[in-house]
Amino acid sequence: MPSTSDLAQVRRANATGRTPVVFVHDPWLLPSSWKRWADVFEEAGFASVLPAWPGGEAADHFADLIGGLEHRPAVVGHGAGGLLTQIIAGRGLARAAVAISPSPLPAVLPSPMSPARVSGTAPLTHEQFRRALANAVGEEEAGRLYEAFVVPTPGAPPLQAPATDLRPWGECDATAKDRGPLLLISGELDRIVPWAAAHASYKRQARNEQHLTEIIELPGRGHSLTVDHGWREVCGTALTFIQRFVEP
Repeated sequence: MPSTSDLAQVRRANATGRTPVVFVHDPWLLPSSWKRWADVFEEAGFASVLPAWPGGEAADHFADLIGGLEHRPAVVGHGAGGLLTQIIAGRGLARAAVAISPSPLPAVLPSPMSPARVSGTAPLTHEQFRRALANAVGEEEAGRLYEAFVVPTPGAPPLQAPATDLRPWGECDATAKDRGPLLLISGELDRIVPWAAAHASYKRQARNEQHLTEIIELPGRGHSLTVDHGWREVCGTALTFIQRFVEP
């Protein structure tokens, strides 16, 4: 069941009459990690919804939330949120979708070993964040990002969960007729979701004969690409793609 805060965001989006954009954050980050993105999309005429990560079954949770919107939204997700974005799109709930550094599905590619493998019940330490997520930025910036956006999340998926850990999240119907156009964004230096994993997800999604599937690799970027100093480039790439198919 969506939280009171999330439901309030849905009511606000409905009241605007605009097309919503639902941002699905990586569970290691706070929903506020999307705030600057939300402002950009709002300026472009969309209504932004920044729901929190649920404690239970994530795909059904976000499906319920989207079901409360009067207009079918665009969906943007990062990390595990990028995987959920593909699942949501496969259920026909998104008019267009952008999956950024998306965690791989078991059917796509087993997750590679990570230099910062952590327990699903342990908080993400600064050292783990620095080595795995913020490896492409300087030490000072990594510290700022950690303080601003990282949240200890007991029970959240590990940074590099074995493939079996992802199975309960649901199947991703890449060939669904109502999936909608999809863009995958990968960072060249991403240690959590390297190019091989992102491209394998792309190849799976590209089997969809009804809708466009695209992928782009951003040079010099790591897994923190949605929140670090280069976030505007990623945000602009996502917005431009969505605007090709969705009117605010």
